[in-house]
Amino acid sequence: MTTGISLVRENTASMQPPRALWVSFPLGRPLGKPRDSAFQHRVIKAALDLLNRSNGPLLEDYPEDAPEIEIEDTPACPVTFSKPNSNAPRWEGILSAEVTALMPWHDLGRRQKKGRTLVGLSEFSVKENAVKLGQILNHQEVPEVELQWLKAAIEDIKVFYLEAMMAQPSAYQLSQIDQAFWSETQMGAAILALHDRFAKHEQLSGFARIIAPRTAVLNAKKSRDKLPKDTQ
Repeated sequence: MTTGISLVRENTASMQPPRALWVSFPLGRPLGKPRDSAFQHRVIKAALDLLNRSNGPLLEDYPEDAPEIEIEDTPACPVTFSKPNSNAPRWEGILSAEVTALMPWHDLGRRQKKGRTLVGLSEFSVKENAVKLGQILNHQEVPEVELQWLKAAIEDIKVFYLEAMMAQPSAYQLSQIDQAFWSETQMGAAILALHDRFAKHEQLSGFARIIAPRTAVLNAKKSRDKLPKDTQ
C-alpha cells in the first residue's frame, strides 16, 4: 500500500498510482508554506488517510491552498512591466513581447545554474505557449479539449517567469517574486483572465483552481474592488 503527494495533476492521473493527494502549491513546495508545521501536518495527515481507503487507483484533491505569505517589501524586478490589463485587445502580441523581454534574464539565470532549468514540462517553447494562450484569450475561447496542454504550458510559463525574475542582482524571496508575477505582469493578468473564464464554465469550473492559486485570485479581486467603477 502506497500513497503520495502530487503537484502536477495530469502527470499523476496518467500514471495512476494506488493513492495520491493533489495539492495546489507552487512547484518545489509539496507541503505548502515553509515553517508552517500545523499546515504541513494537515497535508501529511490527508495523504496518510488515503491508506485507509480500499478503492484505487485514487487521486484526491486537497481542499486547502497554502497560507498566504505576508510580504512587506517586494524587490525591484529586472524588467519594467507595463500595467497589467485583464481586458487587453491583442493578447498574443503583448504576451510574446513580455516573454521576449525576459529571455536574456532567463538565459542569465540558466548560466548561473550551469544550464539547469525547470522549464520543459510542455512540448512547446515558452514563447509558443504564450502566443497560443494569447490567441485563446483574444478569441474568447475556453480550450475544452486541450486541458493537458494548457496545464503544462501554464506551469512552464510560470517557472520561466520565476527563474528569469530570480536572476536579478538584488536579494529576493521566492514568495515576493511569485506575488510580483501575479500582480505586475501581463502574463499573470492573462492567466487570471483565463481563470475567470473557467470559473464561469458549467462543466470545467473546477479546472480554474488548477491554473491559478486562490490567493492570487483574491488579491486580484481586492485590487479591482479598490478601483473607481468607471475604470473597471
